[in-house]
Amino acid sequence: MCIVCDLSQLMNHGIPEDLLERVKKVCSEYFKLEREETFKNSTAAKTLSYLAGKKNGEKLENVDWEDVITLLDNNEWPSKTPGFKETMTEYRAELKKLAEKVMEVMDENLGLPEGYIKKAFNDGEGDGAFFGTKVSHYPPCPHPELVNGLRAHTDAGGVILLFQDDEVGGLQILKDGRWIDVQPMKNTIVINTGDQIEVLSNGRYKSTWHRVLATPDRNRRSIASFYNPSLKATVAPAPALVVKDDEKINQTYPKFSVW
Repeated sequence: MCIVCDLSQLMNHGIPEDLLERVKKVCSEYFKLEREETFKNSTAAKTLSYLAGKKNGEKLENVDWEDVITLLDNNEWPSKTPGFKETMTEYRAELKKLAEKVMEVMDENLGLPEGYIKKAFNDGEGDGAFFGTKVSHYPPCPHPELVNGLRAHTDAGGVILLFQDDEVGGLQILKDGRWIDVQPMKNTIVINTGDQIEVLSNGRYKSTWHRVLATPDRNRRSIASFYNPSLKATVAPAPALVVKDDEKINQTYPKFSVW
């Protein structure tokens, strides 16, 4: 496994293909059964309709054309979609293991002891890291020129594993001042590093600016899982990555508490 930034698309990730196909199925069915009609009456839909009626070309900068829920182990999950909970529970377990493998590769790439990042994110011991999964849909948008699917941002957390739609594009990253499309590839997992990995690596890994464009005629599915530090953790550059010059420490990134 090789992790290269900006974003990397991982093919040989070890997650069973039949599980990924089931994830696509239950997430798409979940949106149709439980969210699609509600979204039509959402703040985003109403605001866009109002703005389009003004016909002045003004763009919505503080609204995302996105329907989203977050799955956590202690949350109440959707119950009306057959197989959703069972499939997503299995998927989240696989993604958490993959995130920990990715962190091991990062340890090796950075020259850190094996398990360093995982230990830092778990506040030294136990299993206190935050692991969440965001299930998003970007419905067909009647005025994609007036709103983003998801505004430009970096991810605040640690390691992000994205299972994006393999047919409908829209994800872009900012590279050398230009927005570049991340082309959909079937059953790959997109690896992204968040702000706290940038801090821990003392800038060796960069948090990538990205956004999602709205599309006029298709629904785009996106499932992002986040392995973030425990709320009790203190994140700081790894000592081995702090440059020393005549015993003066050149520490680019400050230490901070997550909570």
